[in-house]
Amino acid sequence: MNQHPVESSQIFPIFGLPNSVFRHLPPIKIDEIITISEQVTYQRNKLIYRQGNNISGSYFVLRGIIKIFKTGADGKEQIIRFARPGDIIAFRSLFSNEPACTSAQVHEDSTLLFIPGFFLIHLVKADGTFALDLIQLICQELGEANEYITDIAQKTVRERLAEVLLHIEKTFGTDSQGFINLSLTREEMANIVGTATESTIRLLSEFKDDKLIDLSGRKIKILNRPFLQKLANMS
Repeated sequence: MNQHPVESSQIFPIFGLPNSVFRHLPPIKIDEIITISEQVTYQRNKLIYRQGNNISGSYFVLRGIIKIFKTGADGKEQIIRFARPGDIIAFRSLFSNEPACTSAQVHEDSTLLFIPGFFLIHLVKADGTFALDLIQLICQELGEANEYITDIAQKTVRERLAEVLLHIEKTFGTDSQGFINLSLTREEMANIVGTATESTIRLLSEFKDDKLIDLSGRKIKILNRPFLQKLANMS
């Protein structure tokens, strides 16, 4: 862990991002969170917490990208999602008083704010708007989990890959050349889709040959969004 803190003047806008559960809190409450929390910076591949750990607080992402995943009995990873600035992680196990059901690993060098669990619980009890925003976030994540289960059961790997590409582009946006702002190995892509790495490599090549996407190393650019939406059975 290295210390490269984000300046206080840069932190406030992150709390106000549309994906932030704290976006409706008044400045005085944001000040309290920043004061009581610990800012920590991690380098790529650092494990923040492991599945089965007991966690005493939650992490608010200030900078970078965090990979959230589960590990099966066979040791294979299933990537659940990627957290970005404005996201909060490790809050479900805190409120359910259970060990962490996922692991979190740094995908890109990141700075996080560790918020003690007792203060989050205090916010829930003291601020109805914050409590409602947290409930909505929990419902959103539950809905995404239910959708993923349905996709695994009803969609082909080709359809799921198309949906994943569209989802990560929507979440992370693109750079000046149109490439998605999330660099993934083929294995990581397979661990999101829920298939073998070899199948993912083959399908990505097919998508490129069909001019649906362009590939440059780990970088991916969507070329034919309407066709991918149709392939993924998305409206």
